[in-house]
Amino acid sequence: MTKLSVNINKIATLRNSRGGNNPDLVKMALDAENFGTDGITVHPRPDERHIRYQDVYDLKPVLTTELNIEGNSREQKFVDLVLDIKPHQVTLVPDATGQLTSDHGWNTIQHKDYLKDIIRVFKTAGIRVSIFVDPDTRMVEGAAAVETDRIELYTEAYARNFTANREAAIAPYVKAAEKARELGLGLNAGHDLDLNNLNYFSQQIPWLDEVSIGHALICDALYLGFENTIQLYKRQLIMRSGL
Repeated sequence: MTKLSVNINKIATLRNSRGGNNPDLVKMALDAENFGTDGITVHPRPDERHIRYQDVYDLKPVLTTELNIEGNSREQKFVDLVLDIKPHQVTLVPDATGQLTSDHGWNTIQHKDYLKDIIRVFKTAGIRVSIFVDPDTRMVEGAAAVETDRIELYTEAYARNFTANREAAIAPYVKAAEKARELGLGLNAGHDLDLNNLNYFSQQIPWLDEVSIGHALICDALYLGFENTIQLYKRQLIMRSGL
């Protein structure tokens, strides 16, 4: 079954807006685990505008599910953090410094040498590596060539086009996912997946290993409650046509 990893960046954003420790990020992460999530995702950035580096140190010893750390591996502070923490998974994203949110995948052909070297650094430390890629079979082939363990399909385009034409929106993702499976790569997905589009995505790509969802899930929790929202998202991942 596809795993759900809850990205808690937005909880950290709310906490940071007033200072102090309300909401308590660690407690919220532990609550998410108790409510059924399969993992916790954090994406620390250099300005620490949401997740702080200390948050990651606070979370690691208390979490009982998988910890996924996303970030820009060209920042040495990020590399040092990951090697020190040794999470279950590191997800490499090609963010620019100061970027608001991730908005594209790696060009795995252009950056082949760099990616191969940095992936080796993390894998040597025993950390599973996933890299952010767009739904392009050439980029998936490039990802296999740099010896990553998994790819994470960047799903913003799918989410943007889902309402107008869901069949057209999913088509490049199915092709990319099939190529990943053919090449023996694990498969994650994330960005703008929500209660409206997640089930269809998981139906069309049932071999998906994991989705990482933060913004939409936290927004839904304001209306539906945190525990209920996590269960609703998990339900989208197990519902299949005809069941």
